[in-house]
Amino acid sequence: MTNRRLGMVMDPIEKIKPWKDSSFAMMLEAQSRGWQIFYMRIDDLYMENSISYTTYQTLEVTDNNNDWFRVTGEGCCRLDSLDAIFMRKDPPFDLEYIYSTYLLEQAEENGTLIVNKPSSLRDCNEKLYTRSFPECCVDSRISRNPQRLLEFIAEHQDVIIKPLDGMGGQSIFRVKAGDTNTNVILETVTHHGSSQTMVQRYIPEITEGDKRILMINGEPVPYALARIPAKGENRGNIAAGASTRGQPLSERDHWLCQQIGPKLCEKGLIFVGLDVIGDYVTEINVTSPTCIRELDNEFNLNISADLFNCVEQIISA
Repeated sequence: MTNRRLGMVMDPIEKIKPWKDSSFAMMLEAQSRGWQIFYMRIDDLYMENSISYTTYQTLEVTDNNNDWFRVTGEGCCRLDSLDAIFMRKDPPFDLEYIYSTYLLEQAEENGTLIVNKPSSLRDCNEKLYTRSFPECCVDSRISRNPQRLLEFIAEHQDVIIKPLDGMGGQSIFRVKAGDTNTNVILETVTHHGSSQTMVQRYIPEITEGDKRILMINGEPVPYALARIPAKGENRGNIAAGASTRGQPLSERDHWLCQQIGPKLCEKGLIFVGLDVIGDYVTEINVTSPTCIRELDNEFNLNISADLFNCVEQIISA
């Protein structure tokens, strides 16, 4: 057993769905190893005289869908007094999120392991970071100018339009050339030309599922969770009603992971979720990737144990 201390920055724990929440799976594993859990929300973080602090609640967690946590204490501490902090706040990725990474970075400079690295959370936008791996991606364009986006639609005929800061399938549209709703969709997603927006060539293999591949320190979990759009839907997001099916990684999946994994390690991105449709990576999720519990249950895995083996190795090095 250990006396290590884990900080978990996340959304309200009382509102999670414990049977599918990856942060909760991580806390269960940490507790099983003797880590003390310091739960905090993003508004608990603060800085005083150049030192980052947090108010916190210590928790005991139970794998019970009706009664999954108990507060055992509360207090205030320096962030750098914790051995590791998992930044698991869900998007939107806004200025408040960015400010919090600067507070976490001060703790990192004093030896606390932050998962994922604060500067890389800022640098690696989940849609834009795909640009680092063009050989892995379909044609796309990013602009806030509706005319440039219209030109891309005209060229490719069938596209997906999405904002750069969303999650869970929010504000994602499939548009075909000539659709009479195209202009209003572009006005909505670009906020009348004030927000950068991505258009990607539509990938027909979405009907076979939007695969989530989890990466731990650059290495893939050997199974992906295919999220299959509901009838009448284009979005392979569980939050949008998609069903799920686990499956082994394909040869192409392994190749994609080999291209991307080393750069994730270089950037201190320890836990990452790749979204793959057909043969192509569409997003690289670095903020709060999910699907641990679904894959654990289907394939008798313990992905959180693999993650904590990595974390403990880094801390002990």
